[in-house]
Amino acid sequence: MQTAVAPAAPVKLRRAPVRPAPEPAPPLPPSPAAPHLSDAHLDALARELDAIRDATMADLGAQDAAYIRRVIATQRHMEVAGRLLLLFARKRPALIGGTALLTAAKVLENMELGHNIMHGQWDWMRDPSIHSTTWEWDAVSTAKSWKHAHNYQHHTYTNVVGKDRDLGYSAMRVEPEQPWHPIYLLQPVYFFLMAFTFEWGIAVYDMELDAVRDGRKTKEQARDEVLAMARKARGQVLKDYVLFPMLSGRRSAPKALAGALVANIIRSMWVHTIVFCGHLPEGAETFTEEQFEQESRGGWYVRQLLGSCNLEGTRLFHILTGHLSYQVEHHLYPDMPSSRYAEIAPKVQAVCERYGLPYTTGRLGRQYGSVYKKILRMALPGGGGPRVP
Repeated sequence: MQTAVAPAAPVKLRRAPVRPAPEPAPPLPPSPAAPHLSDAHLDALARELDAIRDATMADLGAQDAAYIRRVIATQRHMEVAGRLLLLFARKRPALIGGTALLTAAKVLENMELGHNIMHGQWDWMRDPSIHSTTWEWDAVSTAKSWKHAHNYQHHTYTNVVGKDRDLGYSAMRVEPEQPWHPIYLLQPVYFFLMAFTFEWGIAVYDMELDAVRDGRKTKEQARDEVLAMARKARGQVLKDYVLFPMLSGRRSAPKALAGALVANIIRSMWVHTIVFCGHLPEGAETFTEEQFEQESRGGWYVRQLLGSCNLEGTRLFHILTGHLSYQVEHHLYPDMPSSRYAEIAPKVQAVCERYGLPYTTGRLGRQYGSVYKKILRMALPGGGGPRVP
């Protein structure tokens, strides 16, 4: 006989109090040109662009080393020939030829050599004479000051409004977010004056003397930087405007001095043109500090892609720009030898197409016109209205 078992009393479960989940911070609006890219897309994009860099850097070798040594030799021969011709500057053919050769030599040294060597693009060769830590270029800016302002500040904060000091160089209003001031009404004029004196303006600007007032730099640091720049500038002035003109003799000295002055002015104008065409034409985006602070590795790549513009031209044109005509590739891979940018450009463009990202490029005249239209528009209050989220 089985004894009936009374059913067990139901167990009452005590429900834990439900705590409301903290509200996530509202996401920042994505870049207007890349709202379709998820975190997974950005990670995949970063892997693809990393792979292009890794494969290219692993392939560097004797041909690359021969290229940079050949450019150095060519530049030095052109400078010597130009200065020799200017010894006979009283004769018009010698004046014109000497000025042209000296101009080309200065452009080549500034763009393809100085800028790129001080970026560390050729450090892999382990040649102490072609190394970012030892190279001092033919410009009034000291290498130390320029490398901090350009390699660190500009390439870290590329096109971040309020952080990238190269975005208008604090003299130009280039974005509607920048507060307007009546002085900007004159920027269509001093844009060109800035081009004539770009070498000297950059040398002074890169020292950040305003940082003393803000407490970000001590007076002692500022004094040391000013003295270093003064010593460098004195050497440049003595070389170009005193020593070599004197060697040409009393009759040729004024013309030889004029030839050196023209060479330096044209070099400044050329650098100014290429720099502004690389970051300010229509299609180049700017970014907020909040976007910068939250970006991933893929987001960093997107910012470089969208904030840079290429220039189209011949192989000689690209060399004379220091391959900054491949500004997109340079900002993606600033320490990659510039001579490889033409090779990887189609690969980068293909990545942009796969991920639906713009790849901005154009002829020099069109891009320069686009830059100047922006300068004109931003000279006026408003200048295009607020940023579109």
